[in-house]
Amino acid sequence: MAHQSSLIADDIEHYLHEHENKDLLRFITCGSVDDGKSTLIGRLLHDSKMIYEDQLAAITQASRSSGTTGEKVDLALLVDGLQSEREQGITIDVAYRYFSTDRRKFIIADTPGHEQYTRNMATGASTASLAVILIDARHGVQTQTRRHSFIADLLGIRHLVIAVNKMDLVDFSRERFDAIVADYRTFAEKLDAPDIRFVPISALEGDNVVNPSASMPWHDGPALLELLETVEIARDSNLSDLRLPVQFVNRPDLDFRGFCGTLAAGILRPGQTVKALPSRKVSRVDRLVTYDGDLEVAYPGQAITVTLVDEIDISRGDWLVAADADVPLSNAFEADIVWMHETALEIDRLYDFKLTTRDLAGKIAAIDHQVDVNTLEHKHADHLELNAIGRCRVELTAPVPVDDYRRSPGTGSFIIIDRLSNATVGVGMLRGVSECRRTADSADSIDWQGFELELNELIRRYFPHWEARDIRDVFKS
Repeated sequence: MAHQSSLIADDIEHYLHEHENKDLLRFITCGSVDDGKSTLIGRLLHDSKMIYEDQLAAITQASRSSGTTGEKVDLALLVDGLQSEREQGITIDVAYRYFSTDRRKFIIADTPGHEQYTRNMATGASTASLAVILIDARHGVQTQTRRHSFIADLLGIRHLVIAVNKMDLVDFSRERFDAIVADYRTFAEKLDAPDIRFVPISALEGDNVVNPSASMPWHDGPALLELLETVEIARDSNLSDLRLPVQFVNRPDLDFRGFCGTLAAGILRPGQTVKALPSRKVSRVDRLVTYDGDLEVAYPGQAITVTLVDEIDISRGDWLVAADADVPLSNAFEADIVWMHETALEIDRLYDFKLTTRDLAGKIAAIDHQVDVNTLEHKHADHLELNAIGRCRVELTAPVPVDDYRRSPGTGSFIIIDRLSNATVGVGMLRGVSECRRTADSADSIDWQGFELELNELIRRYFPHWEARDIRDVFKS
């Protein structure tokens, strides 16, 4: 929903032009259970007049049966749309809402607070530039506060807004706010986020959400919405390292051969010299083709089709990078992995890995350590349970370009897929190349141990009466 503007009635074309050229901020709300995440989003939409009358009437009626705010309208129902969410008064799945103001457009992801839905929170955070982490003023920094802060930092979110909510329940105490700020700053010393801000609010009453609060004159900072409108995100994009993963080779006729993909990082122009990976063949950009016509320059996030001056072999999964870029190729690397499945991660078991637009098999060769999200300390682990986070060594069946996730999130991340169920079981953020024990181009690179484990699992699942038999006896029979 767009903000209300007189230009809509007076000059709709001018309004649409202004609206199209606004910055877009994607952010998430997260924190512990019942910290008021859904209520905050509802308050943002309500006080900025971003709710249609029929929506307000619907949640007013629903508040009588499912609300948790007594006689008041439960604004959390705007985003808690699932029946089970309304029955329990919690957020289970990620809910997205869109709105805009005069300064900026926003996409909000309301993420769950319960530990068992941490994987849903990681999903919402994967595309966000900012995280609003709510803290209940009565309870202070909780385990989930630390967990969500660590995951947001792990996923490369540079801007954290710590919203101390329910200030009305602590009599808008400045002392209580300052104590929570000090407690969180002590924890945040172990994070890498460069921009952390604090704001006291009451989402239920609307204090310091859209408009400054008369009940907290001691707070001299901006209200939450003004902070969201003014935070600087333009410099967050990587404009120096050219990265274009090829998603599709467009060959409609004999005279056209284009490489389609979304520019993940860097700036691309016709005439620029580029290099294809992993072949390392060099060529020069001829055209940047789009549905609306050729471009003179392309920026991160734009979907383009690139034609080259030379005919070189490029397939889906290959990258186009700057000709002088030194991107390592390896079939082994270090990565931080968030495990997202009830079945624990197993070392040396074969999984499918999807890195940008390429799919290939591989395994987790070792777990260097698991992170205790309460203290951020490292501890030994031989497997990762659901919602666990660990630094792992990954080995693939073929070399791939390796980017550090913090420098280039679009090309430095991957998902892990179970080969039997095809379910996404984990997500990973690359941290650097590690030494590989085998040469990827040699016959010795076949992972016979992983193959045997995979086949053994197939037999256990589909032929349970063979479970007690040795796998080699099965081959002999």
